[in-house]
Amino acid sequence: MALNTKKTSTVKKKSTKKILITGINGSGASFLAEYIINHKPDYQVHGITRWHSTSTSNKNLSKVADKVSVHECDLNDFGSILRVLKTVKPDYIFHIASHANVKTSFTYPLAVLQNNIMGTANLFEAIRAADISPRTQLCSTSEVYGQVDPKNVPIREDCPMNPMSPYAISKTTQDHLGKMYFEAYGIPIVRTRMFTYLNPRRDDLFMTAFAMQVARIEAGLQKELLHGNLDSIRTFVDIRDAMEAYWVAIEKCIPGEAYNIGGTTSMKVGQFLKILKQQAKCPIPSRLNPDLLRPADVTLQIPDVSKFIKQTKWKPEYTFEESVVFLLKHCREAVNREKYANSYLQHSQYEAG
Repeated sequence: MALNTKKTSTVKKKSTKKILITGINGSGASFLAEYIINHKPDYQVHGITRWHSTSTSNKNLSKVADKVSVHECDLNDFGSILRVLKTVKPDYIFHIASHANVKTSFTYPLAVLQNNIMGTANLFEAIRAADISPRTQLCSTSEVYGQVDPKNVPIREDCPMNPMSPYAISKTTQDHLGKMYFEAYGIPIVRTRMFTYLNPRRDDLFMTAFAMQVARIEAGLQKELLHGNLDSIRTFVDIRDAMEAYWVAIEKCIPGEAYNIGGTTSMKVGQFLKILKQQAKCPIPSRLNPDLLRPADVTLQIPDVSKFIKQTKWKPEYTFEESVVFLLKHCREAVNREKYANSYLQHSQYEAG
């Protein structure tokens, strides 16, 4: 009788881990989705976005739309969050969704507080209700430190929080919620506090607003550049490096801890504007617009990121100069599309006439 010598394989197919990004249609989150899809092909990317944000979603996610599963969900609707969590069962959650315009938060403080605080509380409660335990990154901001005493600069994670805007108060509360939900309920939450990043997809950041105006002046669509306070000091990091840092954080940082993330180039806002003017293709006249000044401003933000680097060995890939070129290229392309659209519309109206 012949023996059956065929071996049965005991190797199990590796299951694909699932990632959920809140606010995936946003400027930063879309860059994060691109980073994961391009560098971590074994992970399945899911995202949530509010039902009325589809046009922005299509714009920011255009490069990876066919590789992302987007779920309609409002973080202020507990039931919809719970439904998504039970459907996806994510291994990782990046909580990025937020009303993030500092100046606008002074105009609509209650809306910002409600959205950012209760949306985060709903997410954490839904994680508990779904009976899952995903590693979760709570993406906070340097704004939680507020106006810092110069003796505490560079700013470390143990620097006292002193939020100076409704937005900063909402993020400070998020930060405390993250710490409490780790300590009380064991949800493995890592808190990251991001300092200033160069993000071409976010028009309300002063860097992008400046670059867009430079591009519009070059194209003859605008006569002068308007700005607010130029004396604040910021430390810059490229958005692509920032999103890689988020990935590194969720994999390597210790749950329950807070980590500063930032770049290595610090300067006044006015110096940044000067650099843009030097790279412009024509003279850029500029003037102060008082409407762009904040009721209360944060003027000194230089981070100490040694805790994060020691834990992860992360370092930025892009130089400051490369980031500026990337920003201007994006803004010039956007203005060229605007100029073409205006020309097409005028031609169509002429033909119709």
